[in-house]
Amino acid sequence: MAVATLTTEPLFPTPTAAKKPLPAGQPREWYVSHNRRLKAMRLTIALLDSGVYHPATADNRRIRATADRIGVHAPSDTTCRMVRALIRYGR
Repeated sequence: MAVATLTTEPLFPTPTAAKKPLPAGQPREWYVSHNRRLKAMRLTIALLDSGVYHPATADNRRIRATADRIGVHAPSDTTCRMVRALIRYGR
């Protein structure tokens, strides 16, 4: 009998590009919005790769499940709205 194993590897590995430090001297809100946009883009790409092409089918639960699958922290409601906006305007 086959036994399924649970792996903690992300389903969609992110490319390991050379990371550069963020510029210093910006207000905290700039860093927060910058990181939120990056997370929303990662989630949007993962959703599009998995076949979600309409914002109506990308509810918060599906976005958070995708975040868990690719190995990022669960997004906030604001980030989920950004993901849906990116899906909508990318069409």
